[in-house]
Amino acid sequence: MTSNDDPRRQLPAIDRLVTESMVAAHGSARVTRAARAVVAEARARALEDGVPSTDALRERVAERLRVRVEPVINATGVVLHTNLGRAPWSLRAIEAAVGASGYALTELDGTTGKRGGRGAGVEDRLCALTGAEAALVVNNGAAAVMLALAALAKGGRVIVSRGQLVEIGGGFRIPEILEASGATLVEVGTTNRTRRADFERAVDEDTRAILWVHASNFRQIGFTAMPSIEALTTVGPMVICDLGSGALEPWQDEPSVREAIEAGAALVCFSGDKLLGGPQAGIVVGRGDVVKRLATHPLARALRADKVTLAALEATLD
Repeated sequence: MTSNDDPRRQLPAIDRLVTESMVAAHGSARVTRAARAVVAEARARALEDGVPSTDALRERVAERLRVRVEPVINATGVVLHTNLGRAPWSLRAIEAAVGASGYALTELDGTTGKRGGRGAGVEDRLCALTGAEAALVVNNGAAAVMLALAALAKGGRVIVSRGQLVEIGGGFRIPEILEASGATLVEVGTTNRTRRADFERAVDEDTRAILWVHASNFRQIGFTAMPSIEALTTVGPMVICDLGSGALEPWQDEPSVREAIEAGAALVCFSGDKLLGGPQAGIVVGRGDVVKRLATHPLARALRADKVTLAALEATLD
């Protein structure tokens, strides 16, 4: 093939892919970067796939410039749709988030002028609604579980029923979260039936906790058995409960956070953007001494919620 036959010579100049409307909407620098990236991709594939038309390349530039997170009408029939951002916020939560987007009393006591506790207002409301002694908010539900296991069970054993080794979405699975936390997974029972005695036989001096996981988005029916949270509270050192969707009030067959606390769970983790109807957040409630261990762990800083999330969550809880 001679240089004249090289299809890459047919690629248009950058300025031919840039339109006035693109520049007006996104600025010259951003549009130029997008056009160069499109041409570079086309050049890399030209020998194999040929060169697309100028119009096709211009469409690719426009696609790169398109805003990815944009409002939609949810007509799927799934109210809490993961791919559509889960729960829509209330107007009150939206207003609170907008108000907190500028300067906001995040870690400052407005009365005394001294440094205050981050998220104290949210934590007070969570304790009142769930009956827990203490609460903590991090940036998502998986982070809440990860922090709990890292702070309470690193280097130790965590017992989980095989029927609760679930995938929580996005390819993240309970066994992988346990491994990443530094805890050792101990599986007991079977996929469909696990008994209290299975946990009793597995507990030893290295056991740090029993992890009880609610299968939020699927259900097992038929020949099944699973001990209740209350039945397991006297078996191991503590029960950590991952409720996932996190119903604050009893609803159909969903276990509520308050019920889990009253059953004796040392810690309950759940999401803010599912049944609660608030922003994405990982919420942890439970015994004061246990929550304190999470709050003082180095990961708590890395996983903490931002001021806009805290403001929207506080408004949601009101």
